[in-house]
Amino acid sequence: MNRILHSLQAVAVAATLLCTLSLLSGCGSGGATYQAASNTTLGRELQDLQESYDKGIITKKQYEDTKKRLIKKYTD
Repeated sequence: MNRILHSLQAVAVAATLLCTLSLLSGCGSGGATYQAASNTTLGRELQDLQESYDKGIITKKQYEDTKKRLIKKYTD
């Protein structure tokens, strides 16, 4: 019985942590932040960005601003 209670407590703690992290990830200046892995291509990043916009995850302004930053990052 103690093992089950301990397991349930561990799950509750993990769920609380995940919820807190997901809530905190939405905090900030409201600007889109996008950080690419070092082996990601411009094409892949633009596709991911477009998918985020299409799904309503980011606004049109965030999409446009981030797109400009990505293109500049790969062309400079």
